Amino acid sequence: MVNFIALDLILLVLFIIFSSFFLYIKKKNLGVEGSLILYRTPWGIKLINYVGGKFKKTLNLLSYISISLGYFLMVGILFLIAQTVYIYLTTPIASVIRAPPIMPLIPYFPRLFGLQSLFPPFYFTYFIIALIIVATVHEFSHGIFAKRCGIKIKSTGFAFFKYFPALFGAFVEQDEKDMEKKTNFEQMSVLSAGVFANIIVTILFFILLVFFFWGAFNASGVVFDTYSYSAVKIATISMVNGVSLENPNYEKVLNLVNEEGLTEIKTNEKDFVTTKEFLDSQEEKEGIIVLYDDAPAINAELNGIITNINGVQITGVESLAIELKKYSPDEEIEIETIDENGRDTKKVILETNPNNKSVSWLGIGFLSKQRKGVLGKIYSLVSSFKKEHVYYEPSSKMSIFIYDLLWWIILINIAVALFNMLPLGFLDGGRFFYLTIFGITKSKKIAERAFAGITYFLLFLLLVLMVKWVWIFF
Repeated sequence: MVNFIALDLILLVLFIIFSSFFLYIKKKNLGVEGSLILYRTPWGIKLINYVGGKFKKTLNLLSYISISLGYFLMVGILFLIAQTVYIYLTTPIASVIRAPPIMPLIPYFPRLFGLQSLFPPFYFTYFIIALIIVATVHEFSHGIFAKRCGIKIKSTGFAFFKYFPALFGAFVEQDEKDMEKKTNFEQMSVLSAGVFANIIVTILFFILLVFFFWGAFNASGVVFDTYSYSAVKIATISMVNGVSLENPNYEKVLNLVNEEGLTEIKTNEKDFVTTKEFLDSQEEKEGIIVLYDDAPAINAELNGIITNINGVQITGVESLAIELKKYSPDEEIEIETIDENGRDTKKVILETNPNNKSVSWLGIGFLSKQRKGVLGKIYSLVSSFKKEHVYYEPSSKMSIFIYDLLWWIILINIAVALFNMLPLGFLDGGRFFYLTIFGITKSKKIAERAFAGITYFLLFLLLVLMVKWVWIFF
């Protein structure tokens, strides 16, 4: 992907040049609000007036759904923030993941912060396409629902960050005086319309992602996470690396383990192997440690993705089990694997399964990926169309590019929807929260105090997260 990265960065430079030139030639038509440069144009007003005026009954029905979704997203993002603060303060995750807990979504952030194992590549090309889709549907939805409520749309256009014109978004400028005259329900329907559109786009692109995946990827191998292992009582260990042990303990065992490669460990009943990294990563618990079984896979240094056995294609865990059953213990098989270095073939002699003497044994393991929390459940749900531990081979490099692009469009739409419903003054959720409290109490004073209180509380939580992140570097 080196060539593509070079092209992607060239595109970034060209886009910055184009944006700067565009803003220069249009400088007479620009307005400045804070750190934003606004280019106003009436081109979107006709579409907004048409949709908002023609489908009033449908939009009225959708307003109930939109407002309900707004509350759901607001509760969701508040819960996620509370959960994030708790995890960040009570676990060592801040030391493991060095990325800032709060940061704008910028191209190449997985590569910048070493998060490639958690996120696919995020190129500038992805960023710009996703930004256009997310911002356009969000803002136009605000405008369409505003038109339904009889709120005048003054202008539409694009907003550029004046210090870095590659960052931009669409905007719809409505008449704020008209907005304030409307009922709480009408105002809240307009405020929640943007996130409602983002969720609809998320659903549509997810459906597109699933169909694209089924057509462009094929199950072509098995991804194993570990080798077969067992819990071992340290007191039963008699020899490490050929050295006899008396009164063994964790430190004695660890000191005798090779710095690199496998180390043989014998107990009174069984032989095991381990590596320095594997043993060092765990802690002794009640005199027990975990060791790899002395199995064919680890002894042959089998790694990567298993793609076929003796020329037979492996398409999943079930396919692998069926194929291994064809061979007897002590029989040699040829296993083809693939990893970041390419394809490799190893000859492996199967052994007798310790749990079933009549069955051959390779000795690989599969870790169940139990994802906790709301985000974990969402990730598991959206990934349910893919079988666990299966390697899917793309039909071409372009398949990977398109799949990752669709994935980012989905993720960014969800992120924008959640973030916008934070009850902060500069976001849709701020006014939405204020109107909710005002509608319940009928008191502007109480609503203003409640709004100010939750704003300061959220800012305090965000500050705590950033202080914790900075602290890990000292």
